[in-house]
This record gives sequence, C-alpha cells and structure tokens, in this order.
Amino acid sequence: MIEIFKIFFTMPFLLYSCYSDLKARRVSNRLWKYMLSLGSVFVLYEIFIGGFPYFKALFLSGVIVFVSVYILFQLGAFGGGDAKGLIVLSILFPLYPVFHFSGEIYPLLGIPLIGLFTFTVLGNALLLTTFVPLGMFCYNLLHFSPEMLKKPLYMFIGYRTEISSLKNKEHLGLLEKFEVDEKGSITKKFERTGLNFDANQKPELEEYMKNGLIGKEIWVTPALPFMLSITAGFITAVIFGDLIFYIVMRLVVG
Repeated sequence: MIEIFKIFFTMPFLLYSCYSDLKARRVSNRLWKYMLSLGSVFVLYEIFIGGFPYFKALFLSGVIVFVSVYILFQLGAFGGGDAKGLIVLSILFPLYPVFHFSGEIYPLLGIPLIGLFTFTVLGNALLLTTFVPLGMFCYNLLHFSPEMLKKPLYMFIGYRTEISSLKNKEHLGLLEKFEVDEKGSITKKFERTGLNFDANQKPELEEYMKNGLIGKEIWVTPALPFMLSITAGFITAVIFGDLIFYIVMRLVVG
C-alpha cells in the first residue's frame, strides 16, 4: 500500500516539473527540495520497517544513480533539473515498486533483471524520446514543401519556419550556421544541437534574406523538455515495467 501512496505523492511534483519545463525549459531546485523533504517521511518509515536491508538498498540506489546521472549531465545528455529529479526518485524508490490493484500485480510485465527503478524510468524515457523524430517527420509531411527535399534528414530533427516569425517563438535553435565568405556568397554548416537565436543575432538573418543569400524560411529545432519524457518513463515503469528489457527479451526469446 505504501508504494501506491508514494506514487500518488510523486505524480504532482512530476506534473508540475513538466509544466515548468514546457514553459521555461527549466525546473526550479526548490521543487526537488520540497519533494525530497516531504518524501523523507516515506523514507524514514521504510527504513524503520525494512531495517538494514532497506537502508543498504537506499544507499546503493542513491550512490549508483547519482554517479551515473552526474556523468550523463557532464556529457550534456540532459539538464540539471532532470538530473536532480532522477536523484530524488532514486531516494524515494530504492526498490522497484510492486503493488496490487484491482486484481492485478504491477508492474504488469514483471520486475526487470536489474531492479533499479530509476534506471528503468530513465531507460523508458529515452525509449519514448526516440518517437520524437518520427513525430517531427510526420509534422513535416503535413507541412511539406519542395524545399525540404534539399535536406531530407532535417525533417526528423526540425522544421522550417519564416525568419520574420522568429521573434514570436521561443526555445528554438538554428540547425544551420550561416557564414559569408570573401566573395560574398554564404555557406551553411550543420549544427546538431541548434544555435541559439540571441547568440547569432536575428537581424543578420533578415539582412541575409534581403540580400538574397538565403530564403524566407530556415530550419529550426525545438528544445525538447526532457521532464515530459521522464514523467512518461515513470508512469510506464510503474504500470508496465522496463520496456527496453521486455523488448530485448521478446526479440531474444521470441
């Protein structure tokens, strides 16, 4: 029963983090402090009930996830708010939450071989994020223009928008870096992570357009709020289990 309480306790914090990430592409540290402070009631209770074995699981979960998430953060895999959210989850859920509800045992797919819950959340989040390029491609098909055929792979990671509309849009990055050579012609270089508009001066793009060096539209890529993926990964981990482990086992065992 306590697992259900912890899940219902966690969801409002995750949902608010999604709202904050969507709105500002950042999550306040105070949110995770409140979540950890209030959630410590569950931690202390389970230490009292579970004794040393539970404390050992709590220590291992916290340390392993902290080190792993810190390395990924330093590599630029995700932001600080995402990393702190995962660390708090590792403390609140050192053991994989198993519970009965409406005659079913959750997670429905069973506990994975490596029962570190936060890793399952992260794995599910990354798996679900792989559907974003497919969604981006479908969006581009619905807004197709012949100009897209010049850069077909861009259709999986971005979309075209008018330069004049950039001032009304936030959390976007350029997929190409524009440079003018000595002859006055322009070269385009692919930028995987997307260049920030403010850092590259929007008036320059308008000047390039007026001089006929570039068209009215450019390729941009949205900054994706990863907390949405983490929250979706949490929900799927609680209900179904480790999706990657399940898919791999299905492929291997058949």
